[in-house]
This record gives sequence, structure tokens and C-alpha cells, in this order.
Amino acid sequence: MGILGIFKILAALLTVATGLLAFVRPLAVLGFTGLGAPGPRGVTEIRAVLGGAFIALGAAPLLLRTPETLRMLGIVYLVIGTTRIVGLILDKSVERSNVISLAVEILFAVILIP
Repeated sequence: MGILGIFKILAALLTVATGLLAFVRPLAVLGFTGLGAPGPRGVTEIRAVLGGAFIALGAAPLLLRTPETLRMLGIVYLVIGTTRIVGLILDKSVERSNVISLAVEILFAVILIP
């Protein structure tokens, strides 16, 4: 496995780690994402959507071990990054955490799609 392959695996592992953080410590996402949970229903939603979805997205390439699943993860990051750019403009939310997230999303898309 070459360096690009290692970076692809790292991107998938970091995706799982992000999901695990949101699942295990849902209130911790407030500091970085700005998302808060006003009650138990919101906490469950953070666990399920940010936690569960990111765990599954990162785990699929690790478990299935196919180039297509890595590309799929890259496409997800490309679409998230693209929609984030639109949000940055429409919502006037050019903030440090948004810029960092955008940079990671673009980087992961570049690594995972080829």
C-alpha cells in the first residue's frame, strides 16, 4: 500500500472517530459545530445523525475494502464541502470552525475520490 492508500485509510478512520465523538459525547459537538441540543430529543438526534452516519460512512470502506466505497466517502465529503461553501456565502458564516471543516472536507475529497 502506498502513501495515498494510507491517507485514504486515515480519512476513513478519522471519519469513524468523528462519528464516535458525536455518539459518545454529543454535547461536545456544540463547541465546534455550533449545534446545541435543547433537550434529550436533540441529544439523540446528534448521536444518530452526526454519530451514526459518520461511523457508518467511515466504517464502510474499512469493512468492505473496495475502491468504490472510498470514492463514495470522498463524494460525500465533496458534497458536504460544496454545500458548506454555499452556506458560508448565504448565511454569512465565515468562521474559523467552518473554514477548518471546509479545508478537511476538500482534503478528504481530493484524497478519497481518485
